[in-house]
Amino acid sequence: MLIIGVIPARFASVRFRGKPLAPLAGRPMVVHVLRAARAARRLSRVVVATDDPRIAEAVEKDGGEALLTSAQAASGTDRVAEVAGRLPADAYVNVQGDEPLMPPENVDRVVDVLLADEARPIATLAFPISAGAAADPNVVKVAVARDKRALYFSRSPIPHFRNGEPAYLKHLGIYAYRAKALSEIAGLPPSPLERAESLEQLRWLEAGYTIHVGEAAGDSIGVDTPEDLAAAEAQLIKQEVSP
Repeated sequence: MLIIGVIPARFASVRFRGKPLAPLAGRPMVVHVLRAARAARRLSRVVVATDDPRIAEAVEKDGGEALLTSAQAASGTDRVAEVAGRLPADAYVNVQGDEPLMPPENVDRVVDVLLADEARPIATLAFPISAGAAADPNVVKVAVARDKRALYFSRSPIPHFRNGEPAYLKHLGIYAYRAKALSEIAGLPPSPLERAESLEQLRWLEAGYTIHVGEAAGDSIGVDTPEDLAAAEAQLIKQEVSP
């Protein structure tokens, strides 16, 4: 089975312009993501999908593959779908370009979740977090059914624990899609819940698609601001010096 990993990397980020090229421990951030994806066992090929030649140049300098995609792409999924239109495959993995500490095992796990049942169109991952972390609206939470289908994603702490010991799952923004599902969801219009929460995956749920959720091998840090980058670098240094 041919599975292509795609790393969307947009230069004109609203909160942190040029962040894929931001230096992190001596390398552009996107290169850290690229190396993690290439270390995964389940991908046949890894491509960085970008709107900027400077990002493509940094990727190629590290021996990676980059494709220039439309500057008008509204989301990472749209950028992945554009790559899919040019590089046919059985499935695609959307690896977030702003998560430089993502364990390679997460890529393998999301592929395993997707391929566990041929009827599954989309897969993603989640990781247990504390109630304190769940209170942060920048941390997306997911409620999961017994059969591991996603029931809802929210920036609010879900579920609300009126009874019992609180237990929350952080949604990690890595997705695996079968080719047919990716083609279909890329053509969906924005939905009411998506607009309310500013979460693209709610568009897919509202349209009737199932998203299966696996347990991540480890958490990762999303970089949206220079402060996030500093935190990621501190964590990276900590990992390197740990025995």
